[in-house]
Amino acid sequence: MQKKVLRFQLNGQSMELLVSPDETLLDVIRDQLSLTGTKKGCGKGECGACTVIMNGKAVNSCVVPAMQAMDAEVETIEGIGTSDNLHPLQETFIDYGAIQCGFCTPGMIMSAKALLDKNLTPARLDIKEAIAGNICRCTGYVKIEQAVLAAADKMKENKGQ
Repeated sequence: MQKKVLRFQLNGQSMELLVSPDETLLDVIRDQLSLTGTKKGCGKGECGACTVIMNGKAVNSCVVPAMQAMDAEVETIEGIGTSDNLHPLQETFIDYGAIQCGFCTPGMIMSAKALLDKNLTPARLDIKEAIAGNICRCTGYVKIEQAVLAAADKMKENKGQ
């Protein structure tokens, strides 16, 4: 198969890569760009482990053909914080024990971030809807919901400064 040029913004940086027509956005992120925070779980868009934000919307990167990201803005877990300066969601997931094995955490955080980018006063139902496509087998979701609410409060405080 003949490769095509894909241009997009990834975590604020311009990317230009050659991709095969059968590659997914997940393949490009993990295999070509070596960003392994985005996980491959089911490969069918059902578990949410591969969730990234594309043009402001949470998407399952395992089912997004790479070429659909042409000229898009894509955010992965690596783009939202650093070990020295965590994103409020990363902080609260740690503080509230919303992580156990950690496999679902990047996708869960990216789904929550897509919500909080649009709504800093989510109700619990909003959070449940935002993370509905993310499966966690460890936590039972209560701590995740609490962490998202706490992150929303932190983000509101940061905006006020």
